[in-house]
Amino acid sequence: MRHRSAQETSNVELPGYIALYDAGELQQRASIAQAALARCELCPHRCGVDRLAGERGICGMGDLPKVSSWNLHAWEEPPISGKRGSGTIFFSGCTGRCRFCQNYPISQLGYGDVVSIDRLASMMLELQRRGAHNINLVTPSHFVPAILAALAHAVRQGLHLPLVYNSSGYERVETLQLLEGVVEIWLPDAKYADSAIAQRLSGFRDYVEHNHAALREMHRQVGAELVLDRVSLARRGLIVRHMVLPGGLAGSEAVLAWIAQELDPQIHVSLMDQYFPAHRAVGDAVLGRKVSPDEYAAALEAFDASGLENGWREVSARWDDGG
Repeated sequence: MRHRSAQETSNVELPGYIALYDAGELQQRASIAQAALARCELCPHRCGVDRLAGERGICGMGDLPKVSSWNLHAWEEPPISGKRGSGTIFFSGCTGRCRFCQNYPISQLGYGDVVSIDRLASMMLELQRRGAHNINLVTPSHFVPAILAALAHAVRQGLHLPLVYNSSGYERVETLQLLEGVVEIWLPDAKYADSAIAQRLSGFRDYVEHNHAALREMHRQVGAELVLDRVSLARRGLIVRHMVLPGGLAGSEAVLAWIAQELDPQIHVSLMDQYFPAHRAVGDAVLGRKVSPDEYAAALEAFDASGLENGWREVSARWDDGG
């Protein structure tokens, strides 16, 4: 294992996955997750297909990771992007089928390249060398085994950045438990308040039930406090994203109230107005338009009424803390 100097880590606490690697537990978890692909139940769909043998479930992916892009990204929430950018790795495929997905060529058409575990590890290390503040795993749920295996390779070569798990929030608790102490920063969506709407618009079965369970588990692992370093970069914590949809379809008031009442009002919530019609939403009677100023204003009012204390809103493509 390559030793990490104080200069390399900027005198901040090392991510928990390094201690897990040193103890051999990270490698054990990677092996457990990999074996589970023989009857895949990583996500709530629980397809039961043998991905090791080339079978495909709802995500459409095999056992090796498929990556559409990887780069420094400057447009996440401020404590994620910082000044140099978040080191994003966008995985192909998805556990959802959102009618309005703005990344549908990646998520639903599967654009990208299948890469080896070693190559995925090298991407993480290259992003670190380029100055990324963190490694941001985008749509990672169906590739947790590959991520754990690649992480073990990368740690051996000196990776020391915190991991961001950037997901739809449609997760199985059992999979998230494999990531305890590995993921430092959880960045899930809370997309819907109504599972019937989630099924119709995104193909998520029992979304609200699974989303609530996932958010509770993430909160259990890292708590409500967003821990920042001396330059205001996130080192540990939970940020929940909620995108307002036209016609109130996301159920924003109920989503925000649940987070405040059932988790913690101190949790940071990113309230997004970035919706625009894409993919199968183009021409739809309700989804075929952007969110109106009045709809977003109503969501802001719901945020304030919920008792939530921390978060961001989007104003002219820039983040504002609402202060």
